[in-house]
Amino acid sequence: MSEYKLVATSAMGLESIVADEVKALGFNTTSDNGKIYFQGDETAIAKTNMWLRVADRVRIIAGEFHATTFDDLFEQTKAIPWERFLPVDAAFPVAGKSVKSTLYSVPDCQAIVKKAIVERLKMAYKRIGFLDESGPLFKLEVSILKDKVTLTIDSSGTGLHKRGYRVGQGDAPLKETLAAALVKLTRWNPDRPFVDPFCGSGTIAIEAAMFGQNIAPGYNREFLSEQWPWIKKSVWDQVREEVEDVANYDQPLAITGFDVDPRMVKVAQENAMEAGFMDLIQFQQRDVRDLTVEGLNGVMVGNPPYGERLGEIEEAEDITRVLGRIMKEHPSWSVYMLSSLENFETMYGKKATKKRKLFNGFIRTDFYQYWGQKQ
Repeated sequence: MSEYKLVATSAMGLESIVADEVKALGFNTTSDNGKIYFQGDETAIAKTNMWLRVADRVRIIAGEFHATTFDDLFEQTKAIPWERFLPVDAAFPVAGKSVKSTLYSVPDCQAIVKKAIVERLKMAYKRIGFLDESGPLFKLEVSILKDKVTLTIDSSGTGLHKRGYRVGQGDAPLKETLAAALVKLTRWNPDRPFVDPFCGSGTIAIEAAMFGQNIAPGYNREFLSEQWPWIKKSVWDQVREEVEDVANYDQPLAITGFDVDPRMVKVAQENAMEAGFMDLIQFQQRDVRDLTVEGLNGVMVGNPPYGERLGEIEEAEDITRVLGRIMKEHPSWSVYMLSSLENFETMYGKKATKKRKLFNGFIRTDFYQYWGQKQ
């Protein structure tokens, strides 16, 4: 087993949650904007891809250096031992980005990095002429920030939010990684009732069920690095075996999702079926105005309509007002709502115990947290 410098990427505002996840898997971390760094071997690559609920991707850092000229970029890229990562027949497209840097032409940077790697591989593998790139895929990225170059290889492939259970979605679906973050922030445990009154395609409820039964978010999908020759199949087999060993399929769950749109309820049911939770999550068509809450010490998590035009904003405010009135009658319940309404607390009728700035896509939102009085 070799040691690699790895980075788990995350959406802005979720770094601390991802760092906690990485630490829980046994790794020491350091964090920067949207990046959580750690060291690990091939098993670490497989395990973090399989288990990280909130991270976007797991990347391998192949090299880091400063460059202000194309010659610098070429020579320092060529000096990296790419044969350690890329077999002779590797397919390796190079993506790029450059921010506040002397080398600002991204297409030129991509082309130079590609050429430097080709030269290195031809030298390492004693090849003359072209490399055919007919083998396994390695997605490379050259990222330049303030003249610091970071060259990474994506080990995930499709983003980690793609769990493999979403067969349908609404107009503005909540990303699975953000939904998982919302569940984690509530500190909910499966002994308590869980309700999403605005369930849409069921993402929050399904992520809660996966968390409640300790099911790895990557159990139902494949990863790009599974095709790489230097990560043995036995590594992946062992990680998948561990996933099965620790899953608690017998854990009872009281999870309910409501939505005013019957079509979305059907989509949520189909997604839950694909995830294996059809009998564990109850989805029902219901307007929030008809919401009934049962039990004590429950957790309510939702992503209510934000409203972007005047009539929609008024409707979103009315929904918030109604929700606040209903939940006032259930003081033992904790309520967590993600909203872009700046007057959310006024409409809800109560100041939040805590709120956290989060981004839902490019929309700036706050996660309003009302902690219940346990009974």
